[in-house]
Amino acid sequence: MALRTKLFGKTWEFPDIRVLMGKANEEKSGDRLAGLAADSAEERAAARIVLADIPLSALKENPAVPYEQDEVTRVIQDGINETIYNEIKGWTVGELREWLLSEKSSGDDIARISTGLTSEMIAAVAKLMSNIDLVYAASKIRVERHAVNSIGLPGMLASRLQPNHPTDSPEGIRAALYEGLSYGSGDAVIGINPADDSYASVARLLDMSYDVVKTWEIPTQTCVLAHVSTQMRCLKSGSPVGLVFQSICGSERGNASFGISVGMLDEAFTLAKKYCYHGGPHYMYFETGQGSALSANAHNGWDQLTMEARNYGLARRYSPFIVNTVVGFIGPEYLYNSEQIHRAGLEDHFMGKLSGISMGVDVCYTNHANTDQNASENLSVLLTSAGCNFFIGVPMADDAMLSYQSLSFHDIATLRELFGLRPSPEFEAWLESIGLMRNGRLTERAGDASFFLSR
Repeated sequence: MALRTKLFGKTWEFPDIRVLMGKANEEKSGDRLAGLAADSAEERAAARIVLADIPLSALKENPAVPYEQDEVTRVIQDGINETIYNEIKGWTVGELREWLLSEKSSGDDIARISTGLTSEMIAAVAKLMSNIDLVYAASKIRVERHAVNSIGLPGMLASRLQPNHPTDSPEGIRAALYEGLSYGSGDAVIGINPADDSYASVARLLDMSYDVVKTWEIPTQTCVLAHVSTQMRCLKSGSPVGLVFQSICGSERGNASFGISVGMLDEAFTLAKKYCYHGGPHYMYFETGQGSALSANAHNGWDQLTMEARNYGLARRYSPFIVNTVVGFIGPEYLYNSEQIHRAGLEDHFMGKLSGISMGVDVCYTNHANTDQNASENLSVLLTSAGCNFFIGVPMADDAMLSYQSLSFHDIATLRELFGLRPSPEFEAWLESIGLMRNGRLTERAGDASFFLSR
């Protein structure tokens, strides 16, 4: 297959699909760091012209890591619906893009076709899309999931309430938790990142957060984002676990750097179905982010967008309740500024949805990145337009334990009001019952965490 085109009187040729995929990306500091980025706008355009004519079958035949060498590749390829794949394998990447953006493709049509797409195909089509293409295509796709409550329903925007504390103080976490609830946050999950990953500390936080949920009869899930092995021990010992969490990577070697494997995730999934305190049918929570494979030197020479798409190919094995990309968390070495963070957030959300994932975004950045809070708010508006299932909210948009910036609880409340969106219906009914919401809008009592000190 000749990977060649002529543009502006110059012939551009790419040695293989791996190089072509890297050169077709929008500018990312991580790809530049890895020596994979296009050297000019002309080279990037030439790469996209060539990529648009690549048949989908060529991408299935050229995974980022060979099938024999990588269990993530095996999960992705073994999970493909061969009947659907055989219908579309002759499409080019450009034809897939045109179909996704056309009136011919409904959300149901896209959901069906997605079962025949490998992660490399999904990454390739994302590279051909402008930002508004990513917003529009993702907005067509709806992925609904259910645990204690529902997520992804039409007209709904959910939120993860993230009440972290630098010393895991139960009092500090409880105060942040109450503040989030007072703004109507927490229907996706009440998810705590523990400073101490030990079994005793994680079990204590699980008990504490579940006590709040039971005391106030809140229809939501709880989760402590410890290593999955610690959560498995908690499940076996009877701790109240709502969702089982793990950060994942797009290659076997990357996952090994996290101390996990597909076998371990399979075991955790089996335990979750047996011991989580709700009836499911969705039990898992994964986090991802462009640059994770590169930071572990586990990218196999491929660009960070393609490796990110493979995260979603792995995640869909478990039909998770939620997945989110912590889009700006890894740092400016991988996404340098607000423009790159915006692009990655839109790409990740689109690729997750096209993979059949209940997708959210932690709209975030570290303090040494070339961006600011206004830029995060801009991205949150774009993602809400794209139909993002949920956002993460932290007190005042400043996580005191992880030392990074995200969205605040009141930012998410503002997005709901701006777009006419509502929380999970079960969660909204609860907010109405305690007087914090009326007819889909927060009441004058909202935003005052002392409301929850009455019992």
